[in-house]
Amino acid sequence: MIGVIYESRPNVTVDAAGLCIKSGNAVILRGGSEAVHSNRALHEALSDGLAHAGLDPNCAQFLPTQDRDAVGALLRAHESLDLVIPRGGKSLVRRVQTEARVPVLAHLDGNNHLYIHPSADPDMAREVVLNAKLRRPGICGALETLLIDRAWLDQAPALLTALIEAGCELRGDATLQGLDPAIRPAGAEDWDTEYLAPILSIRVVEDDKEALAHIQRHGSGHTDGVIAEDTEAAAAFLERLDSAIAVHNASTQFADGGEFGFGAEIGIATGRMHARGPVGIEQLTTFQYRVLGSGQTRP
Repeated sequence: MIGVIYESRPNVTVDAAGLCIKSGNAVILRGGSEAVHSNRALHEALSDGLAHAGLDPNCAQFLPTQDRDAVGALLRAHESLDLVIPRGGKSLVRRVQTEARVPVLAHLDGNNHLYIHPSADPDMAREVVLNAKLRRPGICGALETLLIDRAWLDQAPALLTALIEAGCELRGDATLQGLDPAIRPAGAEDWDTEYLAPILSIRVVEDDKEALAHIQRHGSGHTDGVIAEDTEAAAAFLERLDSAIAVHNASTQFADGGEFGFGAEIGIATGRMHARGPVGIEQLTTFQYRVLGSGQTRP
């Protein structure tokens, strides 16, 4: 039995119910008040479809109330619920993670990083960074901090200009401010901020070790990676990168279940055990050990 608590988007009603049912789970849905009428209509259609298919319509239930106390009751239902998945803003996810008495599968922030290695191709770096930041700035897979190796700094001005001309506000350290007067100074809080907007923090690092240390300190474990032509250096970087999704020479916006070939996804998980990254049908299943014998006993 899985509980899914979400906000705003009624497509989550269909995605969550479909994924849970296909993976052999029952689901309790609790959508936000913004789309309650759409959610109820979709749930009614789902119930009709389940009955038509010969399945129990009760395997996908929708909480009939928008009372916030109902969410609290769901989070405490450890005797009935096996897993809770929140989909929504930070306040919702933080509440679920704080109050839940059942396992939670979620991510709180998408504070994602790319590190430009000295071997990075300038044209590729420009295209990847522009896409990672500006394709859809408001999604959890958007780039929020760019780390540039000092040995690549001579190539940086063209990339910075391209970002500014595309409408991105840049916040950087003193070295980068010296390259372009349009770059605003980055404060301590910028390195920990998920902007979800066309704003990008940029920092110069001395090497890959400093880049990894920055990601470990400020990252959220969502999606991070490296742009490098040196494949051995890239492989070594990814080996030491403790993130749910690690990318090499690709946009962070590939952090998506559909792009991974999972079909629909129910969310992104950044925990270190069980499911990590996009969560689809396979990630919603567990396993069973079967011991088949013919009368064996253990000495």
